[in-house]
Amino acid sequence: MFNDRVRQILSWYPSDNPGTLTNLARLMNHGTLAGTGRFVILPVDQGFEHGPARSFAPNAAGYDPDYHMQLAIDAGCNAYAAPLGFLEASAGKFAGQVPLILKLNNSDSLAKVEPCSAVTGSVKDAVRLGCSAIGFTIYPGSSARNTMYEELRELIAEGKSYGIPSIVWSYPRGAGLSKEGETAIDVCAYAAQIACQLGAHIVKVKPPKEHIEQAEAKKVFEKQQIPIKTLADRVRHVVQSSFNGRRIVIFSGGESKGTEEILTEVRQIRDGGGFGSIMGRNSFQRPHDEAVALLKSVMKVFA
Repeated sequence: MFNDRVRQILSWYPSDNPGTLTNLARLMNHGTLAGTGRFVILPVDQGFEHGPARSFAPNAAGYDPDYHMQLAIDAGCNAYAAPLGFLEASAGKFAGQVPLILKLNNSDSLAKVEPCSAVTGSVKDAVRLGCSAIGFTIYPGSSARNTMYEELRELIAEGKSYGIPSIVWSYPRGAGLSKEGETAIDVCAYAAQIACQLGAHIVKVKPPKEHIEQAEAKKVFEKQQIPIKTLADRVRHVVQSSFNGRRIVIFSGGESKGTEEILTEVRQIRDGGGFGSIMGRNSFQRPHDEAVALLKSVMKVFA
């Protein structure tokens, strides 16, 4: 469905080669939301990030890598994102059925140190597995942020050389931020801007809260009367901060919550001009049919 909306979004990336633009188009033209410029992506990196029991015990079928890829297919997601191990276990069985995103860095929750993910996959792995994009997490606010920025910049450049676009998980975290500050509106918007400046094609951030973390930013928000009362207002500011809406910005589903709470949040993301949701635990921790129904309900909101 190569329509005017898809063409418009692709026009925001004029320096990219045809291969990269083709893979972006594949992400936009797959699944229930094909051609709308909206996205619902299933990410399953939680086994690495949080441990198997915390991630999969609520729905034991999730211990099997095949389960998640089949879920993404059955639900009509734009894409499925996972670390190297999960994709290697399943990509060959489901080749061509859903666009894949290889998460190139991951961290575990065992060490209590400043956040810095390890590089756990390569662009060549992504090409070998037939992926349509690579994913990478940065932690603005961490003392190790410069290492992550430099790693990401090299991987984005290598990805572009192979015609592979990048999705950046931009999650503020570290000693310089309070817990509340990790999802503050000023910090989330700043994190989205950083990801865009590093060359991300798609940015993933958490839904921002009304809190303002930085004193200097608070002065500007108040002087310029930037609306932040509702989630839709805050999403709108994050999208504006992402090159005035010329980069695709999607929002994480976050911690597990009830269906109506999820859909209320998704409606606010839509109303604020967000491009979609990337929803892991809130989907795969439910039984298969319930997870498919939830993801389809989310897609109806964005359609």
